[in-house]
This record gives sequence, C-alpha cells and structure tokens, in this order.
Amino acid sequence: MLQQLREAVPSERAVHRLGTIVGVWAHPDDEAYLSAGLMAAAVEAGQHVVCVTATRGELGTPDPARWPPGRLARRRERELRSSLAALGVTDHIWLPYHDGSCAAADPSEATRMVRRVLDDVGADTVVTFGADGMTGHPDHIAVGRWATAAAAGAARRPRLLYATKTAAWREAYAELHRRLPIFGPDGPPAAEAGDVAFALELRGAALDRKMAALLAHASQTAGVIPAFGEAAYRAWVAGEYFVEAERADLP
Repeated sequence: MLQQLREAVPSERAVHRLGTIVGVWAHPDDEAYLSAGLMAAAVEAGQHVVCVTATRGELGTPDPARWPPGRLARRRERELRSSLAALGVTDHIWLPYHDGSCAAADPSEATRMVRRVLDDVGADTVVTFGADGMTGHPDHIAVGRWATAAAAGAARRPRLLYATKTAAWREAYAELHRRLPIFGPDGPPAAEAGDVAFALELRGAALDRKMAALLAHASQTAGVIPAFGEAAYRAWVAGEYFVEAERADLP
C-alpha cells in the first residue's frame, strides 16, 4: 500500500512546486516530526523555508521539579535551533504564547501575527495542523485554526496543506500505537491514499537528516526512541503526508 502511495503522489522531486514554504506549529519538535523531510528537501532545492512556533513547549516534561517551565523553555529553544540547523532552515519565528495557552488566546491577534509572516515572506505554501490537531492537543488545534485563517486572509493566498497520516500507515503501526498511545485512544488521523496531496517516504540520507533533527529535540525524544527501538522509530517517522485544506474538514 505504501509503495502504491509513493507512486500516486508527489515526492522530493516535486517539492519545488511548493515554492516558499511556511510551517506553523505549536511546540518545538512538531515541525521535526511532521515536516522535517519536507523542509530539508525544499532547502536543498533552493527554496525559502520559514518555521513559525507558537510556544516554547515549556510544559513538555514528566518531571517539572527538575525542569520548571523557564528552564525547560530555554532548553527547548536551543534544541529547536539545533534541529532546524540539521535541516538547513535558517528562518525561524517565535510567537509569544505559553505552552497550553493557545486555545485561550485571542484568535484574531494570533491570526494577524501569522498573516504578517505569510505576507512578509510571500508564502506559496503553508503547512500546519488540520482540525484534528494530529494528536487532539488543544494547542495544535488552535494553531491550525490561526494558520488556516491567516492563509485565507493573506495578501496572496497560499496553498494550505494539513499534516496527516494515512490509513495504510495507521494499520501498519496499529500494534505499536496500542502499546504506546501517543495519538490518544482513537489513534492518529488517517487520510485515504487518494486524498493525499503530497507525501514523502524518507530513506537513506534524507531519513538520516530527519533523525538528526529529532535527536536534537533530546528532551522529547531521548525517552521515546528506546521505547520503540531505533529501527522501529526510524520507520515510524519516515512518512510525511499532507492533505489539501479544501479536502479536509476545516476547523
């Protein structure tokens, strides 16, 4: 099934069609998990890639006594810089929100900030979360809404792609997700192959780059990779899939 998907949708060879890409994400490491391969391929093709991150991810720890929010925020800022450097991405923008607060933020203000970025860089393509937020996280859902509204109101409306997974991918890793319910009790979102607008199946050096980007987020991945096993983790993160906003359930 994954082989059929690779033949049916664009890959690294077609990334130039996306032009200037702006990724709009909630926490450091969202961009690496969902679009590291896409960003690296676009940079390699000479395209402008911009990463926007809404929060510092300062609540992302099971040990807040050791990692209080201020300390973890500083660490995750450093991790994100290293992760983007591994992909060749040099243009990054922070939004001024706190981890866990995005759903309560003023959406008009947040949308204006994102729209300003899109207009300033002349975005051709925006990649972000769909209505499901990938994991159902309220920050993810809110940020996807901001990016959707910003793209709709941009001076030159960009193509809007939502990160997703596929039915084949979900089936392939069903047992792993039962053991490690990262996506919650309902599992990850899943698009049918015919609805996928852009997909990458990373291998070799491309997958190595993505792994380097993820390993840079050590506060988030150091405990996860051993739970998977490195080989299984590499296979698990190798696929990146996007659907057109017009073919998704809009937030």
